[in-house]
Amino acid sequence: MGLSTHVLDTMHGCPAAGMAVELFTTLDGQATLVKRFTLNADGRSPDGPLYEDGKLKKGTYRLVFDVAGYFKQRGVVLPEPNFLDRLSLDFGVAQPDQHYHVPLLVSPWSYSTYRGS
Repeated sequence: MGLSTHVLDTMHGCPAAGMAVELFTTLDGQATLVKRFTLNADGRSPDGPLYEDGKLKKGTYRLVFDVAGYFKQRGVVLPEPNFLDRLSLDFGVAQPDQHYHVPLLVSPWSYSTYRGS
């Protein structure tokens, strides 16, 4: 039914508006860029779902979140090298007829994710 993501900044208690994100398909260790986007004011893709209903295929994917860039942009002073830089989440889609939502809760020092609905 599709793929979506949503990022919440747990340091500031708000959506991660302005964070840069990349979506890739992966196969045999090779990643192919599908799209780049910047999260909107709600911490979501400005174009809606990353894959619309019927377009998501069975396989493996990667979302890459520019965590350090986002927090630096927010004025957070980070050590060099920073603890989290570009965060890659690799995940599989076994049932493309279902919706896959990949939320990310993130601070400069920690993150959590899960398969949402």
